[in-house]
Amino acid sequence: MAKPSTTTTILFVRHGVTGSTGKVLPGRAAGLHLSDEGKRQASVVAERIGSLSAHPTALYVSPLERTRETAAPIASALGLKALVHKGLLECDFGDWTGQSLAALSKLPAWKIVQQAPSTFRFPNGESFNEMQQRIWAALEDITAKHPGELVVAVSHADPIKAAVTFAQGVPLDLFQRTVISTCSVSALQLGGGTPLVLSVNNTATLKELRPS
Repeated sequence: MAKPSTTTTILFVRHGVTGSTGKVLPGRAAGLHLSDEGKRQASVVAERIGSLSAHPTALYVSPLERTRETAAPIASALGLKALVHKGLLECDFGDWTGQSLAALSKLPAWKIVQQAPSTFRFPNGESFNEMQQRIWAALEDITAKHPGELVVAVSHADPIKAAVTFAQGVPLDLFQRTVISTCSVSALQLGGGTPLVLSVNNTATLKELRPS
């Protein structure tokens, strides 16, 4: 008889597109909702996850509106309640919150954000190191609560990128080289010693979610 697996698979979902995606750095500002396209994306990713042969047993979500709105159709498709986990929050961009990306990209500090993020702290906000430690602690907490289960976590691009690169053993200064698209799925397997990255930025099939 096969021994039950104690590893936990976490399906990271980035929230759907909003009216400001790619235009401003929204951060933790309240009141940002999914656009019509974002709602469509959320419905599609809910259908994709709902079609998996293995049924997720829990759904966690960042407290922000855009993540909770993305989680809503997933919760409906899976028959689960979305549980808020503050560890899944977007990075605290401090004084940069709500600023135009075009304007921010002209600042000297922008090059540091892109090329040496481990050395950067957002003015009156969070450092990338703190964000990475926070998101990984959240994953360890979720893993401890759901050994051997499949769990969905709806979060944001930078925290997901930071978690994926940490799991891969990639230095934080290289995490900007990873792309996490809106409503993409990235799958991590934890709880079995060395973490495994099963999928990154997946916007197509979710059939191959096991290590080879």
